[in-house]
Amino acid sequence: MEIFLKYSLILVLCFILGCKNKSAPDLASLDLIRGDLQLCGNGEFGDVSFSESCSYETKATFNLAIALLHSFEYIEAEKAFVQVIDQDPECAMAYWGVAMSIYHGLWAPPPNEILIKGSRLLNVAKKLSKSTKAEQYLAAIGAFYEDWETVDNQTRKNRYAQKMKEMYQANPDDTEIAVFYALALRASAVPTDKTYKIQREAGKILEVLFEKEPNHPGIAHYIIHSYDYPELAELGLQTARRYAEIAPNSAHAQHMPSHIFTRLGLWEESIHTNIKSAASAVCYAESTAPGSHWEGEVHAMGYLVYSYLQIGDNTNAQELYTYLKSFKEVFPVNLSIAYTATAIPARIAMENKNWEAAATLELPKNLGLHWESFPWQKANLHFTRAMGAIHTEDLKAAEIELNTLRSFQEALIALDEGYKANKVRIQIKMAEAWLAFANGNEEEAISSMEMAVAMEGKTSKHPVTPGEIVPADELLGDLYLALNKPIEALTAYELNLKIHPNRFNGVYGAAVAAKQCGNQKKATYYFKQLIEMTKNSNSDRPELEEALKFIQSS
Repeated sequence: MEIFLKYSLILVLCFILGCKNKSAPDLASLDLIRGDLQLCGNGEFGDVSFSESCSYETKATFNLAIALLHSFEYIEAEKAFVQVIDQDPECAMAYWGVAMSIYHGLWAPPPNEILIKGSRLLNVAKKLSKSTKAEQYLAAIGAFYEDWETVDNQTRKNRYAQKMKEMYQANPDDTEIAVFYALALRASAVPTDKTYKIQREAGKILEVLFEKEPNHPGIAHYIIHSYDYPELAELGLQTARRYAEIAPNSAHAQHMPSHIFTRLGLWEESIHTNIKSAASAVCYAESTAPGSHWEGEVHAMGYLVYSYLQIGDNTNAQELYTYLKSFKEVFPVNLSIAYTATAIPARIAMENKNWEAAATLELPKNLGLHWESFPWQKANLHFTRAMGAIHTEDLKAAEIELNTLRSFQEALIALDEGYKANKVRIQIKMAEAWLAFANGNEEEAISSMEMAVAMEGKTSKHPVTPGEIVPADELLGDLYLALNKPIEALTAYELNLKIHPNRFNGVYGAAVAAKQCGNQKKATYYFKQLIEMTKNSNSDRPELEEALKFIQSS
């Protein structure tokens, strides 16, 4: 009897331990990011209460991870989810959280190593016990990672959005499901769809939620992303002015409002929020990798330079460019950093029509970027060089730059990067137009510029950039002025200002065109607008001196 009880006890203990460890996952192959969370300030990231966290002991960490995820603080979100995994390895939703932290649906398609990591995470989670809702969350994001070797990125994003839609319809009162569905829906929108049907649908879902939960970071954040278009931006303005207050310690939350401010030409507000964003990003870099610069800072700098240039503030724009050239290390190396590194010098040269500087721009060598991986970003520089060469009458150099742009377009097509290839194609058409003008081919010049305008009108800007290096319709206005066609120029500039309000060169161009047309009233209106836009910038732009003289003499 004693022996029987002894063995019975052993069997019971084995059963208990077996139940506890039957799904013990192998974490070694998952390449998880660990470490203390680097949260500047008081760690305020908004209010989140996620129903599908696991143990009570990990609930606070899980909710913090969700809040970080909602503000795209991806690295820290992953670390927080991994803290949950380390404390509770059988929490299936924590593996889902890591898979979500490495899936950046609004950004570029993830590289293969990320897709492999996501697939492995989900394979581990499948083997763990979980609630029905957790099962649905995992199946939804699994629809993106599944068959990634053979199914294209857009199709997989659509599959994920469809799965989240099914969850949303089955759980209409679950805030987090609704928020993640709206984000998945927005991420599934293609940039060539100018009806913005999907974006509007996502925005409406989020607006209803925002009334009930005005301190939720994801709701505010994704409203801004849904309305980050000239035609929709006004719908996101109120939310943009709230988001930074909801998550004051997130560099991305401080930056995101400027997407709406930029669309509406609210330069002072954009400058204010990006200064705060850059400072927060510096804090994060100092605590994470002292001596290096985080992508969040570089991204904010790109928007800052754009805004400074629109108020004629060359001093601050140039200071930021000088600062960028002092960087020795940046992280993580990605398309955002590459874009900003070429866009800043290109914008400074193009906005000021400093054609000598434009013609001689060089790729930055201080950031450790492998530029062969970034043909779209390099195109910014070569487009600017082409325009500089044309205006300095070095037409042979302009042809060389055009051929370089054409090679980038071909490379992007080969990489199945149709959107980016199209953006380069627009730059090619603009450069071809001005080269035709330089060669005395007026009709060809106008035709090519009008084609560029039409192409750009059908293509949304990329989320990583505040706008094109120079809008095509603004450059069409410049061409008409150069051809002594002020009536056509004024039409082009005014169309441009509807989509790109308060751009310095757009407003100035409209004023000059109106003046040449003899339209004193419009010339006065636009020159006064230019003076008002730049009143706080201490600008030394010669266009302002011209505006002041016109107003004083009229």
